[in-house]
Amino acid sequence: MANLATNFIGIKSPNPFWLASAPPTDKEYNVRRAFEAGWGGVVWKTLGSEGPPVVNVNGPRYGVIHAGDRRVMGINNIELITDRPLEVNLREIKMVKRDWPDRALVISLMVPCDEDSWKDILHRIEDTGADGVELNFGCPHGMAERGMGSAVGQVPEYIEMVTRWVKTHSRMPCIVKLTPNITDIRRPAEAARRGGADAVSLINTINSITSVNLDTFSPEPMIDGKGTHGGFCGPAVKPIALHMVAEIARNPETADLPISGIGGVTTWRDAAEFLALGAGNVQVCTAAMTYGFKIVQEMISGLSQYMDEKGFTDVAQISRRAVPNVTDWQYLNLNYVTKARIDQDLCIKCGRCYAACEDTSHQAIWMHPGRVFEVNDAECVACNMCVNVCPVEDCISMEPMAQGTTDPRTGKVVGDYANWTTHPNNPSVREAAE
Repeated sequence: MANLATNFIGIKSPNPFWLASAPPTDKEYNVRRAFEAGWGGVVWKTLGSEGPPVVNVNGPRYGVIHAGDRRVMGINNIELITDRPLEVNLREIKMVKRDWPDRALVISLMVPCDEDSWKDILHRIEDTGADGVELNFGCPHGMAERGMGSAVGQVPEYIEMVTRWVKTHSRMPCIVKLTPNITDIRRPAEAARRGGADAVSLINTINSITSVNLDTFSPEPMIDGKGTHGGFCGPAVKPIALHMVAEIARNPETADLPISGIGGVTTWRDAAEFLALGAGNVQVCTAAMTYGFKIVQEMISGLSQYMDEKGFTDVAQISRRAVPNVTDWQYLNLNYVTKARIDQDLCIKCGRCYAACEDTSHQAIWMHPGRVFEVNDAECVACNMCVNVCPVEDCISMEPMAQGTTDPRTGKVVGDYANWTTHPNNPSVREAAE
């Protein structure tokens, strides 16, 4: 059986599945249940310094986007950091770590942007036995209005400054949690590195309003007739998260910076995709809130079976494996040509491929008598929209045209795929020649 144990910046855990800093990690009771269910680690819900108390709303805290079958695709939350006393949290962290020494336990922190506040809280958490700290530079609501969270994470100079304070006043491994509410994710990652961060985690939640109540005309969740922006997470944000993880992993300035991947991880396959694009482990929140802590058991068994089938013996063999295959559009092989093919034995004659292609694409599918659908290669541009709308798996596929044959759409001979790296039409080859 594959070994799922990970060593992430010196923090060991029996598997790469951690619970992210969020409501599921707010107290000892939850975290113990999570470890009993099999989670490899947790990031304790964000702690703040002692001072004015954190007061959360006492009305609805979540807005939800559902798929047609009522599956939760995304959650918008307006909840703040922990509103429990700092000393209570620190005492519980110490007890949990004592009883579960083999599990990763990281403390999320957010305090005012001055060195003394960070120095004070770091000294107070050192004797908990926690494995590291995660700097919450991502929350887009509530705390950001107070000069913390994404208000810091959107300014690379602040990220570098605060990270340096943390590394100066603590010997604990430091993970910097990045906000996606920024134009170029590479800049804050580079700043975290300059400040001495041991790793980054991303993405934190996306600033959002999920819906509007059309009777009261208030954003939801609604508190006494008013609503506000919140942080959006869940399966719907996964594509954004994968992109940002990959951008950091393939950036020469941060290529060797360890990454903890966050954003819509619901299945083992999601986790494997994050690992392949540069993550060393993954953090989960929405899936646990939707299905309960035991969902990790499916993630563990699924990833283990996948690794066995592929011959991988260690999670590290997956990590960053797809990064070399991520490129910019201009470097894609324009000599590579595919055409859609419909398996008539699998086709249920629903006509969705025809409707999509006829109305919104390239009129490349014919409908013959008896609702038999056929691809017209002379018009097919290989957009694969038909594949995506077909309700039958593998009924429509994209098949490469053989090299040397003529594309009926363009009249051009299909080129040599293997030699694209040296082909004169390749932009990098042209640039070198010039």
